[in-house]
Amino acid sequence: MCKKIVYLASIVLILSSVSYAADVHWTGAGGDRLWTNPANWEFNKVPTVADNVFLNAPAAKNGPIYQDGMELKINGLSTEVAGESTMTMTGGTLEISDYIWWGDDNNSHATFTMSGGTITVGNEFELGWGGGTGTWIMTGGTITCAELLVPTDSGAAAELFLHGGTINVGSDGLEVHPVGMIDVGDGQLILEGDLTEQINGLIESGQITAFGGGGLPVVDYDNRNPGKTTLSARWTGKAYNPTPPDGSYYGELWVTLGWSPDSSAVSHDIYLGDDFDSVNEGTSDTFRGNQVELFYIAGFPGYPYPDGLVPGTTYYWRIDEVEADGITKHIGDVWSFTIPPKIAYNPDPADGEEFVDPNALLSWMAGYGGKLHTIFLGTDFDDVNNATEGTQQGPTTYNPGTLELGKVYYWRVDEFDGSNIYKGDVWSFTTPGAVGSPVPANGAADVKMTAILSWTAADSAASHEVYFGEDKDIVRNADNNSPEYKGSKALGAESYDPGKLSWYATYYWRIDEVDTPGNTQKGPLWSFTTADFISIDDIEDYDTGENQIWYSWYDGLGFGTPDTPPYSPGNGTGSAVGDENSPSYCEEVIVHGGRKSMPVAYDNNKQGYAYYSEVEKTLTYPRDWTEEGVGELTIWFRGLASNDAEPLYVAVSNSTGDPVVVVHDDPAAAQVEVWAKWVIPLQSLVDQGIALTNVDKIALGMGTRGNTATPGGAGKMYFDDIRLDRLAEDAQE
Repeated sequence: MCKKIVYLASIVLILSSVSYAADVHWTGAGGDRLWTNPANWEFNKVPTVADNVFLNAPAAKNGPIYQDGMELKINGLSTEVAGESTMTMTGGTLEISDYIWWGDDNNSHATFTMSGGTITVGNEFELGWGGGTGTWIMTGGTITCAELLVPTDSGAAAELFLHGGTINVGSDGLEVHPVGMIDVGDGQLILEGDLTEQINGLIESGQITAFGGGGLPVVDYDNRNPGKTTLSARWTGKAYNPTPPDGSYYGELWVTLGWSPDSSAVSHDIYLGDDFDSVNEGTSDTFRGNQVELFYIAGFPGYPYPDGLVPGTTYYWRIDEVEADGITKHIGDVWSFTIPPKIAYNPDPADGEEFVDPNALLSWMAGYGGKLHTIFLGTDFDDVNNATEGTQQGPTTYNPGTLELGKVYYWRVDEFDGSNIYKGDVWSFTTPGAVGSPVPANGAADVKMTAILSWTAADSAASHEVYFGEDKDIVRNADNNSPEYKGSKALGAESYDPGKLSWYATYYWRIDEVDTPGNTQKGPLWSFTTADFISIDDIEDYDTGENQIWYSWYDGLGFGTPDTPPYSPGNGTGSAVGDENSPSYCEEVIVHGGRKSMPVAYDNNKQGYAYYSEVEKTLTYPRDWTEEGVGELTIWFRGLASNDAEPLYVAVSNSTGDPVVVVHDDPAAAQVEVWAKWVIPLQSLVDQGIALTNVDKIALGMGTRGNTATPGGAGKMYFDDIRLDRLAEDAQE
């Protein structure tokens, strides 16, 4: 044989061994939906190792079934056409060398149901991309991927129901965007590395739920799976999924209450009333009986509220789950619903809203039975409040035309139900350029009694006139001769110190803007309510400027440069307060109240440091811990399941003498995964020698205070809403 012929034969052999990649589309023409039937695929070809598989609508509306005995390899799996696509997997093994893009184009809605089998994905596993929606319902089986996205940043939505089986995610990690959700049931999600902070943030935001809201997510790092974060769920024992939804408006005068039961419940105790505390405490007049049915009727003769539910009333209800022994009960959450009032409600723009688009439409929810609506709009409160003549209309929207910039607008909607007219509340909003951004925010509650008021000047302002008092109407109508007038403030000095405020009182204030020619623009009326406690630190005031959190809470790291204020060398313990990666150096996701909490990392085996961790704050206010009759120190805290169990303590000291230390009763408090309230009677500090009239410092710590001999563990804690309360019995008076 000549060399030329041998060479040609070699080429033929090589080419015959190459398998070329292709885009293979599902057709479903085989009729049995089986993945392995060539007749169900374009080109009459079952996809192979280098193929990109497309399950596109409408053919994939009844997409493939993958089952036991099937063991195949492909390059990628996606749905890329508008419409609904599905796939079902009950067993077998599917190896995907590159990607899953599930719900991968605008208006693509793809649902994958997986009860068994194994899928491996070499790179990303995406639910929802490019305006598409991906839903993955998993009750069994195993998925292993490098990265999980729920959805991508361009996805319309994504749902992952992990009700069984396991998803293993590699080092590329997890992304859950705001339109994504994960509901964990009997399955588990295992992630490479320590992602507990990310997972806890998603739980806090409601994007990760457990058993459809009826359970609790369980998170740990390096416990069940070494070097990995594990997410699973457990039942709470409580009823869940209330109908009507909790906090909703309900537009009928009768109701059928419904709920989903806990799996252990054989009957249900029903509580219903129109007072939260009565239902919460289960007083006898709100207990409606025990039953096995999963519904309860009210608002008809023969049932509670036989004359019907009352418009404008909020009703509260609770379901306690009773187990088979008749003794074990799981106290339920208190839910509520509101019958709409007869006046208009839920205005848009919301009452007090700022920077409203001058071309905005006004809208509202019609009052109960409302058929016609009369709108009044102006820039003077009294004119709008006293107006009587207007044009009625049917729609619940109103176009006021283009509004002026830098103005305060008032509006009112009266409702007519065919028989009576119901005068509406007067609402207000401002357009861009008006005075605004009040601090405390309008309607704020639990405001410190030492609050400093501030605001943002109007664009036209040359100075400000300040009005402040406790009577709403008087402050609204006050002028320069009124006691509520607190004087003028220059432009650039947008703050006012009202002095020490009263315990649990509502205050009203107003800022009128004066322009250069001397014209006065009357400002909106704002309000706030002071707290029924004294705040030691709610963590809300810290920032990345001159009020950084470590300037107040001294830790082991310290800050600054010697001889150049501000400076701290550190306290020699294993603590590190704050988070340099957040916009405020505070925790902004895992919070108890407000927008921030204090993160504290502890490491009780840190070379060169003591074997305990502590952060300490020197007090300017409050130093008198007898003020207003307070009797308890309250600290809200939260840990992580992955934390090492170290004692949690608080240390309180006067300017002289040794600190008094109180240790939490739970030795595993560091591993508590939900916000927990720690109440310390102040008398216990007095009994150990603290003078409550002049408290100098408070410290929070992990470990045994003063320990320099025995190494301990490490972890991360969160603290929030540290305050002084009256004793429970005194607070109710």
